[in-house]
Amino acid sequence: MTNPIASITLALAASLLFASVAPAQEQTWHHATAMLGEPKYPENFPRFDYANPDAPKGGMLRLSEEGTFDSFNPVLAKGEQAAGLALVFDPLMRSADDEISASYGLIAESISFPDDISEATFRIRAEARWPDGEPITPEDVIFSFTKAKEHNPLQANYYGHVVSAEKSGARDVTFRFDEINNSELPQILGQLLILPQHWWQGKDKDGNQRDIGRTTLEPVMGSGPYRIAGFTAGSTIRYELRDDYWARDLNVNVGHHNFGTIEYGYFTDRNVEFEAFRGGAIDFRQENSASRWATAYDFPAIDTGDVVLEEIENPLRAVGIMQAMVPNMRRDKFKDIRVRKALNFAFDFEDLNRNLAFDAFERIDSYFWGTELASSGLPEGREKQILESLGDKVPPEVFTTVYTNPVSGDPAKSRANLRQALTLFRDAGYKLENQQLVDARTGAPFEIEILLSSPSFERSVLPYVSNLKKIGVNARIRTVDASQYTNRVRSFDYDMIWGLWAQSLNPGNEQSGYWGSDSLEREGSRNYAGISDPAIDALIKMVIFAPNRDEQIAAVHALDRVLLAHHFVVPLFYSNAVKVAYRKTLVHPEELPYYGLGFPEVWWSSEAN
Repeated sequence: MTNPIASITLALAASLLFASVAPAQEQTWHHATAMLGEPKYPENFPRFDYANPDAPKGGMLRLSEEGTFDSFNPVLAKGEQAAGLALVFDPLMRSADDEISASYGLIAESISFPDDISEATFRIRAEARWPDGEPITPEDVIFSFTKAKEHNPLQANYYGHVVSAEKSGARDVTFRFDEINNSELPQILGQLLILPQHWWQGKDKDGNQRDIGRTTLEPVMGSGPYRIAGFTAGSTIRYELRDDYWARDLNVNVGHHNFGTIEYGYFTDRNVEFEAFRGGAIDFRQENSASRWATAYDFPAIDTGDVVLEEIENPLRAVGIMQAMVPNMRRDKFKDIRVRKALNFAFDFEDLNRNLAFDAFERIDSYFWGTELASSGLPEGREKQILESLGDKVPPEVFTTVYTNPVSGDPAKSRANLRQALTLFRDAGYKLENQQLVDARTGAPFEIEILLSSPSFERSVLPYVSNLKKIGVNARIRTVDASQYTNRVRSFDYDMIWGLWAQSLNPGNEQSGYWGSDSLEREGSRNYAGISDPAIDALIKMVIFAPNRDEQIAAVHALDRVLLAHHFVVPLFYSNAVKVAYRKTLVHPEELPYYGLGFPEVWWSSEAN
């Protein structure tokens, strides 16, 4: 899978406290937003603490991606978007990586909203400019918001409660909401990437009308620090640092965007990609294979110190992980909970961890694994009250049974787990016939096609397929190219996939897109499992509208328990540190941001002129 941390979107929800600046008319304007406590940095702060203001500008950074790309369109949920495209665009506000959930003005110099949070107004900086010299306007913000919702189902869900955007002053844009007291909405609007309306509504160099509703390989215009300087379709893309970047010296950018050139090369094979790194063609690599990390990083460049190895916990300090094999309950064969439980009994984590990963992984047992939001033990106190308030909508075992995954690790335990899996299948109406599991009524075989996006996953999935076949399940792997995989997942055309959700410490509106009933049939949603459950819908609302942190944690714990009790997925594994290897010419601040790698934003090249 593509680097999950990179693909990570941190949606946030909790009570907002803001650092305010001088009031304008009847509004109170704020330079920053914070979801927990007050913002760390005051108005007019010089820079983020983790950024080096003396970092040199220049040098090249060569990165790699698996797959291909066919579009520079930043909003469209079609095609394969080019890696690094966010370098070209600025959002309204920028997150601080040493705070859990604080954002500071970038395109927007400030934000204002009423006590009931029924709307939010952003004020655009007067100096904000596009590369052609045109100012960034409220019309650009409205255009960006409208097109994001129109052409991207994930954005439509994410901003589902934002019902309108209108110009409310010379440099002001007001977003109105269809509900009140949802303190997450102003924060997530600050993440909106802003596009130039005049460019998208203009014509290209050949006189053709541009269309934001279609993929494009025309280098797009953005207000961000980099521009697309060159590319080979589907193979390479090169970004160059803009000398005329309008926000170069803004406090949120000091010490950022230091590489003169950032280039991505695409590979169709992970092994070839790794060999390119070994051979010196790639500068930075995040390693997701525990076995490769343990056995393959022994080449000469490491011995000489030309390649540096690090294991860094920072990015996972504020990220709850659920990585799992995900059966699609939109298909009838997975709707029976006994079938889904049986699928977990057939997964031998201990054997895989020992033989393939050198015991480097831990088994996941929570949808918010690795954080304080993960449930544990039996529910007590406020958490128990929340669950009891839902009555018989909640599986009764959440009150009596602590969720645990089956444990294997030796032949006797493995055989016992497979016998239990087979018993569950029989209870669900299946039987073994000629060593094949079939529906006892129809005789139809129980089959699973596991859809994967890369051959690199096959090594971890093959032992699972082998175990399923031992109990008569006709399981098989189907690995497809990136474009086909994306299209099939967007349309829920699969039996089972390898899925990952990376959770913020402030869960909010995105939970509806993960497991809410309203996302069940919404094409492109991340409700991969096909969940539709009234108790889960109610708990998602409690999470979003939690009035304080204690109530939020209790609601998230309750949500976690109900999700686990339904056995929607087969939990996999994860590591508690990010493993990176990079050329010694790459330099990072002595103190990385507490909640991130800061890569490539605050790293730099020792070869910069």
